[in-house]
Amino acid sequence: MTSTVPASLTRTAEGSALQAVLLDMDGTLVDTEGFWWDAEVEVFKDLGHALDESWRHVVVGGPMTRSAAFLIEATGAAVTLDELTVLLNAKFEDRIGLGVPMMPGAARLLAELAAHDVPTALVSASHRRIIDRVLLSLGPQYFALTVAGDEVPRTKPHPDPYLIAARGLGADPARCAVVEDTATGVASAEAAGCKVVAVPSVAPIAPSEGRAVVSSLEEIDLVFLRGLMTRRD
Repeated sequence: MTSTVPASLTRTAEGSALQAVLLDMDGTLVDTEGFWWDAEVEVFKDLGHALDESWRHVVVGGPMTRSAAFLIEATGAAVTLDELTVLLNAKFEDRIGLGVPMMPGAARLLAELAAHDVPTALVSASHRRIIDRVLLSLGPQYFALTVAGDEVPRTKPHPDPYLIAARGLGADPARCAVVEDTATGVASAEAAGCKVVAVPSVAPIAPSEGRAVVSSLEEIDLVFLRGLMTRRD
């Protein structure tokens, strides 16, 4: 986990209660949720098992250990959790080797946050080896901090990743805006006390108090994120 935060990034955004923006990676900033499912399908095909398309909604957005354990139980595949994790990471890395497509609006949003010196962290359930590869496409300069799923005591849906990110940026979780695409990630961020804007990638997410739901990152800018701090509906 990156731990050095430039002094210029520890300032509260001018004229706003917003102190930091914390962003999920897969399905939020980069269009890779389908890559993970394809990797899972291929790995289990090699193991002699076919995955049911309905399982996709079960495994998306969660920690790899949870998704892998579910698929092992569902298929009865003769593979251990540790073995399957290695196979899935390797297959996914093969798929992102030629670059990762960014979600519409992602590059513009990251550039805007950087231009206004808003402290920004990448918070993912993916493992460090995957995050570091994807950062080559996203641009590591946009993040003062990155939190990987294999570097926290408990990953999403537990609050640990977002609490660690907020602390690392010197921010109050209640003054952090989180951008997520899955119910698992939203649950993690809200359990940490953050305000959330959801951009659903696979399954719908309902709006609620302190949570906004939009259809694309194109609808999110710094003004929107600052407004999230006072949102009540």
